Amino acid sequence: MRSKIMTGAAFIAVAALALTGCSADTDGTSTAAGGLSIDVPDIPMLEELGEMESEVNIVAWSGFVEPAWSDAFTEETGCTVNRRVAGTSDEMVQLMRTGDYDLVSASGDASLRLIAGGDVQPINLDLIPNFGDDIVEGMKGQIYDTINGQSYGVPIGRGANILQYNSDVVTEEPTSWDVAWEADSPYAGEIIAYDAPIYIADAAVYLMAHEPDLGITNPYALDQDQLDAAIDLLKQQNKIVSEYWADPAAQITSFAGGTTSLGTSWEILRKLTDDDKFKSVLPEEGSTGWSDAWMIAAESESPNCAYAWVDYTSAADVNGAIATNFGMAPANAAFCETSDEAAAHCEYFNATDEEYFSNVWFWTTPIEQCIDGRTDVTCTNFQQWTDAWLSVKS
Repeated sequence: MRSKIMTGAAFIAVAALALTGCSADTDGTSTAAGGLSIDVPDIPMLEELGEMESEVNIVAWSGFVEPAWSDAFTEETGCTVNRRVAGTSDEMVQLMRTGDYDLVSASGDASLRLIAGGDVQPINLDLIPNFGDDIVEGMKGQIYDTINGQSYGVPIGRGANILQYNSDVVTEEPTSWDVAWEADSPYAGEIIAYDAPIYIADAAVYLMAHEPDLGITNPYALDQDQLDAAIDLLKQQNKIVSEYWADPAAQITSFAGGTTSLGTSWEILRKLTDDDKFKSVLPEEGSTGWSDAWMIAAESESPNCAYAWVDYTSAADVNGAIATNFGMAPANAAFCETSDEAAAHCEYFNATDEEYFSNVWFWTTPIEQCIDGRTDVTCTNFQQWTDAWLSVKS
């Protein structure tokens, strides 16, 4: 299981970049062809495939690259798969910048850094036949991996950061995040929260609903006043939180051991508690979430094997195997129709429920360009978020 912990040092390069904004809609997507419009390094896109190389080096989350499907890929293509498991998005970015890897399974909190840093190349979707109509629409052309109308990532899977609760203690299903944020929560001292600067966006989501005068329309586009408000809310929550989690195993233990009654979770973590008393809900304010995508190194030494891997893992059966193994909604919806077990998995993780995911704000690296479309203010970047998060935890 993964832990997406982010520290300030890895964001310095992106924070220092002059990311000049182009015209954008109010949701932060470019008016041209979806995604975000910013100045990025000019990296050439592969126009056609050639002969396969002998190997492909992949940085991935645990569970994304396993012999059960990588061995078959090697037999089919001749590309030996060398896997490096990473535990955090920061580690992934650092490893990709060594030039030793061809591919990475990047989350939205890492992808913008990789794109803006010139570490990954645009992807020619015409060279990936399995990227077709069966890929769920909600994972195509997203702001975190589609820049200036050009795709830099091929989706793997997604999930929401939901509110999990112990129904033996929380006897009425919560409808709002207020039980986790407000100072008078009846569960004060039994609340668990996520431990990372990106968690600031969770506070912003709550403020969007409860303090609309702040003018927050995208939780990853916060000007200084909006960031200050989010930090004030986080400091308020800090007084009622029993613990923060970054290690998923520790989060499961906290719930199972009775230390925690409610707090931020993933659907797979609730499932792994293996106890029906633990339930979850996507509250009325919505939530943050994560979406992972394959990204190819700008100077990959094995681009043909890399493209072959991305195509291979985009097929319904393999994409479904990855999603099942990790515990997330698959990107290829055709998997959901391959068996009763697949259908049950897709139902549990809301795989094809776009209405559900329309209430989820997927992790996106904050940058000084306001990705909500504002041009009259400068938004805060992730270095500022990292510094602010430290003030919450101090």
